[in-house]
Amino acid sequence: MRRKRVQSSAVRSVGHDARREILEIEFTGGTVYRYDDFLQPLHQEFVQADSKRRFFRGQILDRYAVARV
Repeated sequence: MRRKRVQSSAVRSVGHDARREILEIEFTGGTVYRYDDFLQPLHQEFVQADSKRRFFRGQILDRYAVARV
């Protein structure tokens, strides 16, 4: 999956596959995680959020099935 760089102190890049409803997040430390059942509108909100870290903690963390890539 292709990820795009984002402006964030915590997140380096974000990718989304709308057909498979998968989100990938690469954190600044280099670790990549994949989140299942992640819809396009929420992906857009995440990418546009002023604070990716705050959005991640409030809207993604512990809400989706996750796997380290």
